[in-house]
Amino acid sequence: MTQTPDKARPAPRAGILDIEAYVPGKSAAPAGVDRVYKLSANENPLGPSPKAIEAAREVAAKLDVYPDGTARRLREAIAEVHGLNPANIICSNGSDEILGLLAQTYLAPGDEAIITEHAFMVYKIYIQAAGGVPVTIKETDERADIDAILAAVTPRTKIVFLANPNNPTGTYVPFHEVRRLHAGLPKNVLLVLDAAYAEYVRRNDYEAGIELVGSAENAVMTRTFSKIGLGGARIGWMYAPAHIVDAINRIRGPFNVNATAIEAGIAAIRDRVHVERSVRHNETWLTWLSEQMIGLGLRVTPSVGNFILVHFPDDKKHSAAAADDYLTARGYILRRVSGYGFPNALRMSIGTEEANRGVIAALTTFLKS
Repeated sequence: MTQTPDKARPAPRAGILDIEAYVPGKSAAPAGVDRVYKLSANENPLGPSPKAIEAAREVAAKLDVYPDGTARRLREAIAEVHGLNPANIICSNGSDEILGLLAQTYLAPGDEAIITEHAFMVYKIYIQAAGGVPVTIKETDERADIDAILAAVTPRTKIVFLANPNNPTGTYVPFHEVRRLHAGLPKNVLLVLDAAYAEYVRRNDYEAGIELVGSAENAVMTRTFSKIGLGGARIGWMYAPAHIVDAINRIRGPFNVNATAIEAGIAAIRDRVHVERSVRHNETWLTWLSEQMIGLGLRVTPSVGNFILVHFPDDKKHSAAAADDYLTARGYILRRVSGYGFPNALRMSIGTEEANRGVIAALTTFLKS
């Protein structure tokens, strides 16, 4: 008997196949390239904390044992460094997991969640996966527009996602503006402050969100260990009111942070020497690269993160696509950001001195060709 097409095989629920899958940046150069500099994923060019490496090695002989399902010691280490109550912290398999759990928990089919024009692409994916409707707000000068966000709130709005600083622009919202945004939201709307790059920000008017979350019932802050050196360990965390922690814990996987990540994370967050060394390196080369790119006649979006967004000329010969091909052929792997609304720009992670100087030398030749 012939089956009808809709019953021939299992089918995803409505809306799933409308989601555009996340595409990470490339990490390899063409065959024959001797040295590859991966500058596409905002990783720490100084690598992980040596103490984290040693802690991870010590776990190897115990991989038969399940990790603590609550990641208690990791939560306590985070709380110790940031002056928080560990009961208000949830750890996760990267901060991406927490973002997805928040969407799953607080969005019903048809509910709206607000994102900004050039925001992290996974917000939209998680909103749609939960059956929600993403509402995209135009930015002003590649920065989140607080007035435009507030104007977009409707009775169907349940979440506002704000990356601060934002990726891939590197721009940030001063904290008095974040507070204004929060004050203007209805009490039943959740403000999600994604502070993945907070360690690198050195601005007097910036705050990751700890103080706001500590005094609010409808705000959370998400963070990650990835940008400061543990991208491969996949450790994220959230600081949130108790009622949100309780709700997320009800659907969180029971062993969502593995044993190696827990021990490496504990060592890494307590190694403040490595963190500060990484931040100093970033400050030096973020400034240098921005100045060099501008000197080459390229526009750079002012960044407070560990990357820069570089805009190329409109002519085809010197476009972002042409520059990407030229750099890749020489082992410099940057990130195309067409999917973020920047078809003629490349995002470059701050790399080692050798990598940074190499990119500038290559682009100097490319732009003169």
